[in-house]
Amino acid sequence: MNLPSDTDDIGTSPVRRQEGVALWRQIVMDLQAAIAGGDYKPGTRLPTEATLSARFGVNRHTVRRALEELSRDGLIRVEQGRGSFVAEDVLDYNVEPRTRFSEWIRKHNKEPSGIVRQLREIPADQRVAAGLGVRTGTRVVLLERLGFADDRPVSLTRHYFPAARLKGLLQALQQTPRITEALRAVGVEDYMRQQTRMTARLPTPTEADLLRMVRSRPVLVGENINVDRDGAIVEYAIGCYPTPRVQIVFEP
Repeated sequence: MNLPSDTDDIGTSPVRRQEGVALWRQIVMDLQAAIAGGDYKPGTRLPTEATLSARFGVNRHTVRRALEELSRDGLIRVEQGRGSFVAEDVLDYNVEPRTRFSEWIRKHNKEPSGIVRQLREIPADQRVAAGLGVRTGTRVVLLERLGFADDRPVSLTRHYFPAARLKGLLQALQQTPRITEALRAVGVEDYMRQQTRMTARLPTPTEADLLRMVRSRPVLVGENINVDRDGAIVEYAIGCYPTPRVQIVFEP
């Protein structure tokens, strides 16, 4: 990245052109002090780049460089199309035998909600077939849901279920988006996590947009296999979690 030179900045500014202290670094220190002092509370939106540019008397490239640094340090989060926000506490996601989304969010005194992005029956590709222990091309039910803690997106998960074994599940999910209730409606009284595999990667443009994060910050990707009381696989799920807001915790 080409950093803006001092000659690019305009106006009378509270930041000073001190030798050895870049203007964007002075803005970083000013905003760090304001956040630490409580001027900007966790979750609140920072002023726009234009407002900060006018306040500090610099151009928007310098302000953007400062915001990028604050985001890299985890002090703020940048949401695509919405602006920059002071980072909130990171939510611990405890991987347990019966991890349930609503229970996880409520443990943090937040309100869970979700948006169903897809609900349909599809043929299983090789990855999904392996996760469910079925043949490639077998019909499976796909439920894709964007999960929120209060108004913040914290997960984007694709849930896959064997359609033939769980007859009526698609219709049950159309009646209720709660997986536990839908599975109970088709005879699965309880289910537990058999396996969890975690990896990390950069988000796709769609994932970054839905999770309101910059593409330079990674997402945690969890692949989960859930089984019923008899040990039969009832669900294979792939979930994406934004690292600025979620950390995965494994406990014995």
